[in-house]
Amino acid sequence: MKIKIKTEVEGNYRNIAAGFDLQLFEYLVPPFTKVKIKEFTGSKKGDRVHVQFIFPLKTEWISAITEDGADEHEVFFVDEGIKLPPGLGYWKHRHVIQKGGLNTSLIIDDIEFKGSNRILDYLLYLPLWITFSMRIPMYKRYFKKFSENG
Repeated sequence: MKIKIKTEVEGNYRNIAAGFDLQLFEYLVPPFTKVKIKEFTGSKKGDRVHVQFIFPLKTEWISAITEDGADEHEVFFVDEGIKLPPGLGYWKHRHVIQKGGLNTSLIIDDIEFKGSNRILDYLLYLPLWITFSMRIPMYKRYFKKFSENG
């Protein structure tokens, strides 16, 4: 299944892309979960993210950054699941930061996932869509402060 969420934020796309770091990752943790970030090496090919969920379900999620790139219109990186929570069978998340207007950028969360069976695909869709939709106001707030401070 696929989910695509687009968010317009203030700031140059290259500066916004540079803000995709551990501090942003910690900021984006949904309020209804408790996690421990065991590893976050960055957003470049070869980097890894390892999260231990403590609540509501004790499990781990490990993703590898499998691609990254940039040109005069966008910056992107792709994380793919290596070890996923129970019920999630496949995960590929393409993070795209596109050049927008004069001083705006478009953040695109382009997600492809599969549950461990077809029924789980449909059961996972709404909670995942809600979780990533919650990022819209979070991105706007975070990058507004980010652009004001530098």
